[in-house]
Amino acid sequence: MRVSVALLCLAGPFLSTVAAAQGGFPSKPIRFVVGYGPGSTLDIMARTLGPHLHTALGQPVIVDNRPGGGGRVGTDAVAKAAPDGHTLAMTALGPLAVNPNLYPNSPFDPVKDFAAVTLIATGPVAVVVHPALPVKSVKDLVALAKSKPGALNFGSPGIGTSTHLAGELFKIVAGIDLVHVPYKGNAEALNELVGGQVPIVFSGVPPVVSLAQAGRVRILATTGKTRLAAFPQAETMSEAGYPGAALLIWYGVAVPGATPKAIVARLHDELVRIMALPEVRDRFVKLGVDPETSSSAEFAKLIRDEVARWGKVIKTANIRVN
Repeated sequence: MRVSVALLCLAGPFLSTVAAAQGGFPSKPIRFVVGYGPGSTLDIMARTLGPHLHTALGQPVIVDNRPGGGGRVGTDAVAKAAPDGHTLAMTALGPLAVNPNLYPNSPFDPVKDFAAVTLIATGPVAVVVHPALPVKSVKDLVALAKSKPGALNFGSPGIGTSTHLAGELFKIVAGIDLVHVPYKGNAEALNELVGGQVPIVFSGVPPVVSLAQAGRVRILATTGKTRLAAFPQAETMSEAGYPGAALLIWYGVAVPGATPKAIVARLHDELVRIMALPEVRDRFVKLGVDPETSSSAEFAKLIRDEVARWGKVIKTANIRVN
């Protein structure tokens, strides 16, 4: 008993420090902010992780959709939130690495204003067309676009999104003229595609697999290194003859930059454990992405490197926001 009491006394200051750092975390519902509307890739991911986080943390997890500005609205909301671990960003390449390079007056710094928690997954962009469009391959699409310069539109979830960038890169590599139509989110873009208002959409894979399987849209190709396990009929851009249009999107979780390290570590450990669950991994694979986690430091480095990389690509390709 004396030994136990002594050990407890010695551990007391350490436990108090941890408790103070975590501030009783979590002490209220967790807000999982998604910078796009319901049905978007990030929304589906957040809603997949939410129930498991609820169980792990003992607090409700509320998915808060904040669409607008190609993910900037939701991302900025997290950057300015209280750094107490109760506000998370389900984020990706577009909001953190592309947007800040496209918008010089970005309201947040993707490196200083966020603490990286963990990478969640990686995946390609899908080139999706309306079934009535008379094309069955990327080669057909390029030929049609060249026969009608500026007559074909392509939609994306918004200006500055990674899918928008994928479309712009494809235009440059293929030497075609497509007109970009930005939407407030992926669901809106795909609804317009299904309805025939726009003939082509560049989208994350998860929202389009079920639509393609139902014959409501056609996936021509993806920008990944290999064909989709969920939809192997679609060729890759490299197979289509356009390796320069290859692009891999990464997805991850971040919190406000001043969030205590102890809280970041707790969130990291819980998310990595959740991502290892067979049912979660299977869900992500069926969505058309590859589950992939990392340390917080590794994810932070990825963000820094990608901000620099895409800044060079955007400048070299002279991609501008109209």
